[in-house]
Amino acid sequence: MKIDGKPYRSIWREASGEVRIIDQRWLPHELRIVPLRDRAEFAAAIRDMWVRGAPLIGATAAYGVAVQMQGDASDASLRETWEVLHETRPTAINLKWALDEMTRHLAPLPVTERPAAAWARAAEIADEDVEINRRIGEHGLAIIREIAARKGGGRVNILTHCNAGWPATVDWGTATSPIYHAVEAGIDVHVFVDETRPRNQGAQLTAWELNSHGVSHDLIVDNAGGHLMQHGEVDMVIVGTDRTTANGDVCNKIGTYLKALAAKANGVPFYVALPSPTIDWTVKDGVKEIPIEERAGSEVTHVQGRDAAGRVICVQISPDGTPARNPAFDVTPAHLVTGLITERGICTASSEGLAAMFPDRVRG
Repeated sequence: MKIDGKPYRSIWREASGEVRIIDQRWLPHELRIVPLRDRAEFAAAIRDMWVRGAPLIGATAAYGVAVQMQGDASDASLRETWEVLHETRPTAINLKWALDEMTRHLAPLPVTERPAAAWARAAEIADEDVEINRRIGEHGLAIIREIAARKGGGRVNILTHCNAGWPATVDWGTATSPIYHAVEAGIDVHVFVDETRPRNQGAQLTAWELNSHGVSHDLIVDNAGGHLMQHGEVDMVIVGTDRTTANGDVCNKIGTYLKALAAKANGVPFYVALPSPTIDWTVKDGVKEIPIEERAGSEVTHVQGRDAAGRVICVQISPDGTPARNPAFDVTPAHLVTGLITERGICTASSEGLAAMFPDRVRG
């Protein structure tokens, strides 16, 4: 997608061989592009959220393995890299998927062949993510077209939560991909962007990317979504997912569950943009089985922003000594989900729907 008219991916390899990312901690106020040079930097980038979003975390991990193989391609190094990178973020299943995929691809090869093979597979994983998200956009576009037709060509109002846009993937995004496809198709689309406390990834990332791409949008506080739905101002909700179970439960940024409840109460369709590597076929009950990452309380007690002098600063918003809880994700049960928008099409959020859509991947 584009920043000031220039196309970018969120992670890429330069001709020199250096892997670079957009350091998302500084958005929207500063665009910082930084290199990742060794395994420790890749681990820090994932753990400390220089990169975030399940698909991008997976792609970053794949490149992290490639960088490590360049310096030490031994079996011990491959195992240790899996462990070091896997422990950085426990909830997003794409991280484990990418590490498993790299290990499966590299382990049978002679040590001398692993560096080149690792770079090639990491690049493929990145390109595959772009194509998956492009196809999610095409299938989601059909839903937006239908709503626009029912409204006689009127504006389609979409609410989204957190950032499931292109900064959360290699390109296109998941929840935003149908929106970008609709804009390119000439459909009048407007997006309500939840601020998404803590970390404000809606306010800081989704609003930034939509603004950069010229998509009509309003930033709203998290608790405004239900009010807008009550008053008929939301035609559909599209969110992303960090892990989806085999029966269709959806784990996403904290607050998604509340949006799904409000949507159900007001008859608003609630869709999840689901890239297939985000499906965890080993899990049946998301509420009981998905580990929910607890992040630092400082993300709740402090906020980052730009002051009147233009400096990016962090300020405390709570009293000294007040403890904070910070679960990063929640689980939306499948019965609250209208449909899953995958790269292969749209299916019900159910074991039957997912099995029919992905018969080659479902496990018994």
